[in-house]
Amino acid sequence: MSGTGGKTKRPARSENSVGILFGVGAYGLWGLLPLYFLVLVPASPIEIVANRVVWSLLFCALLLTALRSWKPVLTALRTPQIVGTLTVAGLLIAVNWLVYTYGVTSGQAIEASLGYFINPIVSVLLGVIVLREKLRPLQWAAIGMGIIAVIVLAVGYGSVPWIALTLAFSFGLYGFVKKKVGSRVDAVSSLSIETAVLTPIAAGVMLWLGSTGAATLLTEGAGHFWIMAASGVITAVPLIFFGAAARRLPLTTIGLLQYLAPVLQFLLALLVLGEEMPFERWIGFSLVWVGLILLTVDMLRTVRRQPRPAQAPEPAVTAA
Repeated sequence: MSGTGGKTKRPARSENSVGILFGVGAYGLWGLLPLYFLVLVPASPIEIVANRVVWSLLFCALLLTALRSWKPVLTALRTPQIVGTLTVAGLLIAVNWLVYTYGVTSGQAIEASLGYFINPIVSVLLGVIVLREKLRPLQWAAIGMGIIAVIVLAVGYGSVPWIALTLAFSFGLYGFVKKKVGSRVDAVSSLSIETAVLTPIAAGVMLWLGSTGAATLLTEGAGHFWIMAASGVITAVPLIFFGAAARRLPLTTIGLLQYLAPVLQFLLALLVLGEEMPFERWIGFSLVWVGLILLTVDMLRTVRRQPRPAQAPEPAVTAA
């Protein structure tokens, strides 16, 4: 230390700490989405999703222009395989958005949160069905707990919890499809192409709603208009945060952070929106949570067994 009395510099935040902040920001914003959708009432779920698609494309176009990042998008558009893959991804995420928005605006936010709770279990199940992966005992146990939970909840609800299952499988398949693209397309470019594919459909829906008098975009005042238009920012910003987190954190940390979103959604539905949680639902959710604990333990054990690379004192930091 210098004896001149000068101020010492504070150490810069580690990449791991910055990554965690971005991860919490991403999953925290996703977890608070129910509040945003409820503010948009009386807009219907289909109008909200149609606007979300169009405004997301506009925001991405502005962002790509400001950052001068059109080259990756144009390169991807010249690759039919990437365009085809992202088209399928776009359709899957549209289904996910529509069902989730319907769940929240129809007073079924708790069931919607269940979909994202069981999504990791569904992803493991898809690995068995689609990729023919061999599962470890704890993974099989987690799948078993998930299946029992769905049966218990089906009995409690009096019907199959289709909102939760649709959300879990659509998002699980979305992730599976996006893996085929890998790192060839960044998050903003991917969202741009996915929404560009969906925009003709979304624009048609908006025009149809307007012609039938069912659209609220221009009839509920300036505040409603701008809140609806903000859906582009609200969609893109968490994705940007997530991309920043994924570049800095190992998959295990990302895997643990992903539970933040459904936890927030569940708490909002229970404590703020006042949805009911009967005893049989507590049993079903508890079974899902036990399954997630088993998956988490298995994930941590697997990581610890992997050999550490030489001269890597900070294995928690991953390459960009």
